[in-house]
Amino acid sequence: MEIQRRLNLKQLLEKKSFFLMGPRSTGKSTLIHQQLKEDALILDLLEDELYLRLSSHPQELEKVASAAGRSVIVLDEIQKIPHLLNEVHRLIEKKKWRFLLTGSSARKLKGNASNLLAGRAWVANLFPLSWCELTETQFDLEKYLLFGGLPQVYLSDEPHEELAAYVRTYLAEEIRAEALVRNVPVFTRFLEVAALSNGQLINFTQIGSDSHVAPSTVREHYFVLEDTLMGILLQPWAKSKKRKAIQTAKFYFFDTGVVHALAGIKQLDRHSNLYGNAFEHFIGMELRAYLSYTRKHEDLKFWRSVNDQEVDYVIGDEVAIEVKSTAKIAPRHLSGLRALAEERAFKKYFLISHDALPSKQGEILCLPWEQFLERLWADDIL
Repeated sequence: MEIQRRLNLKQLLEKKSFFLMGPRSTGKSTLIHQQLKEDALILDLLEDELYLRLSSHPQELEKVASAAGRSVIVLDEIQKIPHLLNEVHRLIEKKKWRFLLTGSSARKLKGNASNLLAGRAWVANLFPLSWCELTETQFDLEKYLLFGGLPQVYLSDEPHEELAAYVRTYLAEEIRAEALVRNVPVFTRFLEVAALSNGQLINFTQIGSDSHVAPSTVREHYFVLEDTLMGILLQPWAKSKKRKAIQTAKFYFFDTGVVHALAGIKQLDRHSNLYGNAFEHFIGMELRAYLSYTRKHEDLKFWRSVNDQEVDYVIGDEVAIEVKSTAKIAPRHLSGLRALAEERAFKKYFLISHDALPSKQGEILCLPWEQFLERLWADDIL
């Protein structure tokens, strides 16, 4: 099944060279072949012969591209040969060629030749399948919350097996092969604890205790997760004037299914906290994908006061969004949004839920989740 992705690579490359970053199996190679196979030279650095040739003689890149007669070049898995970026830099300047440089890990690029491309290549991201990309396939929320949106998982008849294989592949290919951590069994134990703490305030001491490692090691392990694009640190919004905000970040994995595979969760009860957490996580990842694909450079954060008033997501100084899995909205669900609305901190306030009836509660617009996502992807929220 070919799914139309929201990210348009041709439009990006008309403007600039790009790094296309995304976790393994989000569909970068598939997207490239769908959109660029007629226009670009596609070089896969996972191919042994090409890898050996370009890693030992980076200048061969110009010869290969010139022979193909293409001015748009894709280098798939650029982190495999980070010093090749020196040659990319030279060819951007000398030939005015456009490059699409894909990667599933940022660690090897940090501090290497990639900094020479500052200003010469922008960054785009590819995420798991989003709601708007799956509407033509009769989007199944319950399936998505449990198994996530990785194409090979969501479209599979055996999603449990695909998720288990994905986790093994991540540990084998990203962690062991790249020697990103010293003790893989310890890191594996940390992954389970981090998954169980997904979307919560990070407590390095508690997670370290549960993982049987030092808090400093926990901090480093979270850096590894960020560098391999397995998740994001969601920073707190701290501009509230009347209520002191907490300063601790949260961590969200990039996909709900991966969280459940790491945590050993096999099912979600519709009325459980696990379901509510997954629903909140899903909306957050939709917001992240929307902001990235539409090139809206607004920060996605959350707000929580020291008195435990909270709003799940805030975007720049524009929008505050609370997410509830309830089928019936109650006044208590509005308390965090009302606190921010009292300060006039944002322009728009939304409560998203499973309640089928839209309503307006003062400045707060309460919407069924599907209506909210329709408006979001139609550019009617921001």
